[in-house]
Amino acid sequence: MIKKTLLLIYFCSLISFAQILVPKIYVTPTDFDFGTIEQGKVVTHNYVVVNNGTDTLKIYDVRPGCGCTAAKPEKNILLPGESTKIKIDFNSEGREGQQEKYVSILTNDPKQPQYQIKFHGIIKKKPIDLTVNSRISFKETDHNFGKVKEGAKVDYTFTFTNVGKVDLVVNDVKTNCGCTAALISSKLIKPGKEGTIKVELDTKDREGKMSRNITIYSNDPEEPSKIISIFAEVIKQ
Repeated sequence: MIKKTLLLIYFCSLISFAQILVPKIYVTPTDFDFGTIEQGKVVTHNYVVVNNGTDTLKIYDVRPGCGCTAAKPEKNILLPGESTKIKIDFNSEGREGQQEKYVSILTNDPKQPQYQIKFHGIIKKKPIDLTVNSRISFKETDHNFGKVKEGAKVDYTFTFTNVGKVDLVVNDVKTNCGCTAALISSKLIKPGKEGTIKVELDTKDREGKMSRNITIYSNDPEEPSKIISIFAEVIKQ
């Protein structure tokens, strides 16, 4: 009877001891602020991971929530009380404005098997250097034909200049109405040279005040889509 009691106490002690031996993950900080980041830069931060438990902590994997983020721990096995670093690299290329990203740490911590950390920041758009780019500049961006008799076709030629330092390439010219046509003199304008866009308005079956837009799509980095406008007041005969 005494032996059975001692064995029972022994097994209960083992169970209690096993329950005490647990790994516990702790990360500082859990949220990091990169502040303002210039677009295109890669920024880095090291999170400190500590095993605050009583058994070995195993880091199985570190999974960023975005392809713009890379994450890697220095060590994958932490004894009780040990620490390591997880290096986070965030690439801000192609991003703009407020950003918030998450990284999941997968471990053998029974209470927190998937521990999340995050970081945030504001990406500031890289300023455009107009001295080394193309630049479209119009002498005027609108024209008023005034009063036009219904059925008449009127036209006006807009003049523009490439005031940039490299070739200006016009990819497309679109009108917002079938009654308007636009013809460009050339789709490639050398630095310092002029080009023209002849805009024709057909007033057939139209009446009253009209306004039409023409959009010029080019490789100007500041104004990739430039709008010019025409106006007319169509009078029925």
